[in-house]
Amino acid sequence: MEKKIGIIGLGYVGLPLAVEFAKKYPVVGFDINPDRVAELRGGHDSTLEVEDEELQSVLSESIPRDKGLYVTDNPDDLADVNIYIVTVPTPTDKYNRPVLTPLIKASETVGKYLKPGDIVIYESTVYPGVTEEICVPVLEKESGLKFNRDFFAGYSPERINPGDKKRRVHNITKVTSGSTPEIAEEIDALYRSIITAGTHLAPSIKVAEAAKVIENAQRDINIAFVNELAKIFNLLGIDTMDVLDAASTKWNFIKFTPGLVGGHCIGVDPFYLAQKAQEVGYHPEIILAGRRMNDGMGRYVATETVKSMIGNDIPVKGSKALVLGITFKENTPDIRNTRVVDVIDELQSYGINVDVYDPWASPEEVQKEYGLELTSDPYAGGPYDAVVLAVAHKEFKDLDFGRLVKPNGVVYDVKSFLPRELVTKRL
Repeated sequence: MEKKIGIIGLGYVGLPLAVEFAKKYPVVGFDINPDRVAELRGGHDSTLEVEDEELQSVLSESIPRDKGLYVTDNPDDLADVNIYIVTVPTPTDKYNRPVLTPLIKASETVGKYLKPGDIVIYESTVYPGVTEEICVPVLEKESGLKFNRDFFAGYSPERINPGDKKRRVHNITKVTSGSTPEIAEEIDALYRSIITAGTHLAPSIKVAEAAKVIENAQRDINIAFVNELAKIFNLLGIDTMDVLDAASTKWNFIKFTPGLVGGHCIGVDPFYLAQKAQEVGYHPEIILAGRRMNDGMGRYVATETVKSMIGNDIPVKGSKALVLGITFKENTPDIRNTRVVDVIDELQSYGINVDVYDPWASPEEVQKEYGLELTSDPYAGGPYDAVVLAVAHKEFKDLDFGRLVKPNGVVYDVKSFLPRELVTKRL
């Protein structure tokens, strides 16, 4: 069978995958956002996950017959596709409950064009069972076809690390799975054709789904542990990074560092596993404890900053603070589920006037998502009573802290990124 691939969702996950497949196969990339489609057709990726030159090298002005990528917001362009790969986001709501609406809507779209023999592969983060118990019934309803007789499914969890220029789609080992042994082999071979790092064929779709959520739940718990250590060592007057550096000399010590835990994976995935565990009657204590610890770190950073201000005889109410960085991690424009907003909110609750500077983030996206206005000049509102470095963007190394902060001002370094002589306190 000649493979014609459709990628549903062209964000941080979908676009790099679409570009990689387009080097060997005809690919239709579909996204419901017309602005995103227009941007990509123009040869630019604002997420910076794909270099413009690489994107432009595979772009096609029409649906390709041989290889290449056609980008569209018209679902009818998916009609001739025979392998659909769904890469839409799976966030949580304000109560930390999984939101599967984008996944269901994507499945409805695919179902309208599904034909006998087609394969639908999901890459979105889910809890075990979502593909077969929630998505497949939608596909059956919309298509009128029978699962594992007329069409088939698979799951291959995404492992995109935003901003990481070394670990890309092709050189990260890919977990694969399929709804029948034969389809599993076919899906594995498909990914193996573009993944130079190789693949791991899981024995079932549920196993692959579970592997995805525990990868990030494990990191979340480990970071929660060092965040708790940071609180303890702060009370003891010990520098946390000094302790971690010393402990890291042991061969089997794994060095996680404290910080704010946001983003589309680590700050979200554990809730998907917790939700499923609770559905089957188990209350996940360690997973949720880790989430509570990490979700409280923004407030902790703000409170410690205020304590340092009081210690320096700085009147808190009406003071000025600058927060450096609002993306969820360094050197990426990704602001999804950033916990820096918790720091900002808590500082403002003390009556502090807060400016935010981030050369990577889109001011329009930050305003739309969080109602915050970014300053374009970090020095314009200064000198400040307090500066909180929340994200370790490379540009912050070159800032003149003599101009940014008052002589008795506070510099709180969340990421242990700055030279120690500049810092009042670090996490």
